[in-house]
Amino acid sequence: MAPRHPRNLTRRKMMFALGGAAVAAPALGAIAPYALADQPAGKTTAAAGPLPMTVVNNSGSFDNASVHLYVVGNLDGKQVRLTPGGDAVPIAVSDNGADGFTDYAIPLAGSGATTLSLPYMSGRIYVALGQKLKFKAVTDGNGAAALQYPAGWVESDPNYGVLHDCAEFTHNADGMFCNTTMVDMFSVPLAIRLTGAKDQTTGTLRAGGRSAAFAAVKQVEEFAPLIVDDTRIIAPGHGLDAGIFGKDYFAPYIDEVWSTYTGKDLKVTTNAGTFTGRVRGERLTFDGPASVSFARPTTRDVLFCDGNLAAPNDGTTGPVAAVLGAGFNRSTLLSSTAQPTTDPAAFYQGDLTNHYAKAIHAATEDGKAYGFAFDDVADFASYVQDTAPTGFTLTLSAF
Repeated sequence: MAPRHPRNLTRRKMMFALGGAAVAAPALGAIAPYALADQPAGKTTAAAGPLPMTVVNNSGSFDNASVHLYVVGNLDGKQVRLTPGGDAVPIAVSDNGADGFTDYAIPLAGSGATTLSLPYMSGRIYVALGQKLKFKAVTDGNGAAALQYPAGWVESDPNYGVLHDCAEFTHNADGMFCNTTMVDMFSVPLAIRLTGAKDQTTGTLRAGGRSAAFAAVKQVEEFAPLIVDDTRIIAPGHGLDAGIFGKDYFAPYIDEVWSTYTGKDLKVTTNAGTFTGRVRGERLTFDGPASVSFARPTTRDVLFCDGNLAAPNDGTTGPVAAVLGAGFNRSTLLSSTAQPTTDPAAFYQGDLTNHYAKAIHAATEDGKAYGFAFDDVADFASYVQDTAPTGFTLTLSAF
């Protein structure tokens, strides 16, 4: 975040690795120590115990009885789920019912806002509208109970036909760290408000923002197949894996970046300092605080910010990879030799860009969204944190 790297980048990889597999809960908790890097020296944190959590249904399309809430994640190395009473209870394979799936749904109040208590844990808050989600408890490779998470971008997933979405969070002694994520897909308008040392809100859509995002994606021929009726828009990386998005979509842009920086320098500034790079022997190699280099990425590498753009949590290669990943998705690497670009007016210009990320950013009131894994570069992700939180509200916004 702006350019606040190095933040632990592991969570980003988890966000596209959940499809249908029995995995540990999303690893958002891993980012917390790095997210605290901006604290003044000597500052102590004051997060204490359960956090009041409020869920507000302003969808206008579904009453409270039709909204099903799930809070699932990690605590002390075990997978847990939140009960209506505010307890983090371990996942158990015996929780599967006759249909083979658990029922961890938390009902909303009969009317008005729903108040819960969020203990220390990290994970995801899912909302399902009209139907319940099918979470299956299984035994992982270590013999521990684990959940198969919904994968709305996989047509064979049992939750493919369910209107659902999620937000991510970590709540621990360091504070509350949370975001609305569209890295996998965009479906249900969600906003979060975090109170404490500050009063922060993010993720709120503009009036008509959801339909505007669907319409914008539909207008771009290569991206239109990512729309699943009026249910969701699948992120292009998942579309690529499903064979409905071009595996070479970004190839012309990638080739032009490689050609351009064979003859001139690209400068990338991170918390570690400024790195100066050129393409040498087919690798984009940077000198500066450390020597780091990258092989030519593929379209999939760009969309997932992985592969040849993988970002280890090493304070050097990782932050540079994050800036490059953002530059490719936002198509700013050719318009400026100094990265990261921080003016949103320069993002997503031209025909060859991440039109999915462009559409969901345009749909939000604050212009922030998690449209791809490195969207926090220059602080454009729908992410907020507080080291002394007093309340957290998740709002289902109007459709």
